[in-house]
Amino acid sequence: MLNFRRVLAPRRCLLTSARLSHKDVRVRFAPSPTGQLHLGGLRTALYNFLYTRHVGGKFLLRIEDTDQTRLVPGATEQLIEDLLWAGIEIDEGPGFGGDRAPYIQSQRTQLYSAAVEQLLQSGHAYRCFCTERRLELLRKEALRTRQVPRYDNKCRQLTAAQLEQLLAKGTPYCIRFKLTSHEEPLQDLIYGSVAHNVSETEGDPVIMKSDNFPTYHLANVVDDHHMGITHVLRGVEWQISTTKHLLLYNAFGWQPPQFGHLPLLVNADGTKLSKRQGDIGITQFRERGYFPTALLNYIVSAGGGFEHKANAKPQLLTLQQLATEFSLERVNAHPSRLNAELLNDYNQLEIKQRLAHKETRLQLVQHVQQLVKQAYPEHNNLDLAEAHITEVLQWAAQRLTLLQDLTSSKLSFLWVKPHNYELQHLSVEQLQQLLQQLIALHHFHKDELNVMLKAYAQTTKVKFPILMKTLRGALSGLQEGPGVAEMMEILGNSVVFQRLQESLKQNNKLQLEL
Repeated sequence: MLNFRRVLAPRRCLLTSARLSHKDVRVRFAPSPTGQLHLGGLRTALYNFLYTRHVGGKFLLRIEDTDQTRLVPGATEQLIEDLLWAGIEIDEGPGFGGDRAPYIQSQRTQLYSAAVEQLLQSGHAYRCFCTERRLELLRKEALRTRQVPRYDNKCRQLTAAQLEQLLAKGTPYCIRFKLTSHEEPLQDLIYGSVAHNVSETEGDPVIMKSDNFPTYHLANVVDDHHMGITHVLRGVEWQISTTKHLLLYNAFGWQPPQFGHLPLLVNADGTKLSKRQGDIGITQFRERGYFPTALLNYIVSAGGGFEHKANAKPQLLTLQQLATEFSLERVNAHPSRLNAELLNDYNQLEIKQRLAHKETRLQLVQHVQQLVKQAYPEHNNLDLAEAHITEVLQWAAQRLTLLQDLTSSKLSFLWVKPHNYELQHLSVEQLQQLLQQLIALHHFHKDELNVMLKAYAQTTKVKFPILMKTLRGALSGLQEGPGVAEMMEILGNSVVFQRLQESLKQNNKLQLEL
């Protein structure tokens, strides 16, 4: 069992450092390009970004690609695209400049080699010649005896003569760091005082692999030091490793940054996130139609960092507002539970917010135009007028959470104009009368429309079902869909009048003047 203990301590005093001013604060997001950016990664990047923007510091992006066997082509580019889509600005990083370049670890190998040589010279590290077979046997024996697998530090004991002989034979080796007892607890910015004596539970860790690439532990410490990182905010799964990192800082004689570990993101019921349950890539959230501000508000709703207002309705805050109100002291130290329903609520709020401003409203209209064209590529006669789409969006903002929902087959009548529909059961005079009554309506609402249409059917002696069928065909060309009155409300009066006139024109060669 891990020798792990947590000591509760006041956290307020941990959030400032006498040696730093706000402008000196430097944080980093350091992902590995081994796949898509997921919710957990975006949360880490977001909290780093909010903190540095709150205090006026710098946000760095560093690509940790030392594990060359797991790299995914294009992952770095997609990751950067997702961060920028979310509004997270990169002050320094690959392609963004900065005086601590390069910001890709595979381009910094000389720096790691020099650091390892320094540790070897000072006696804090040693060469390990153990084969993979021996390490596997150690692991199997530990499992057989129900022990936690750990390296037995055998090569620590090599004499100078043995070391010289192995090197002369060209025996492959890696470099391990000597763990020592570390009783000083980690002063975690989120969890308080946390102690974990790694030398009692783990063997000496590898810091340089036999392929001359560093492991995470070494590269992380060396880069954070040389890039001037002052605060490290990362997932709580790295909390145990932080003790090793503090030992490395001590071995180098460097001042470590302040560490804060973010709790796990979990489902509302406390279970671990999975792709099936919602922990999908940010790219998928984008493709499904979620807006960036909605997604960011969804994330912070679970993790804390803001003043909690009991029973308050969801409020959509801009990224700038989030940064202004963010407080590291308020970040939760317990697992962050995501409420999936809130994401839809926030997305609906963002649709309403974008509709309220001319520039963003036009962007919404253009986005809907693209979605409709993609959904109905075989149709050339689509109704994509700005005024029409705006009316549809006003209706949808109260009912739908995703713009993609507007292209569903049951709403195809919104965009696909009826073609050569033959009017039946209504004469030209009857349809003219109907149009006049529709124009006279004060509110184009389904309830008022239903009352008017029923009254019209009674006075003209047209059976109501037949009237509904005729209007449905003239307005949509479909035999099924929402109720006719609701369809008319969604389309709006101008489109209803236009389509009824077009139907008359096609079938009777007449243009009604209203």
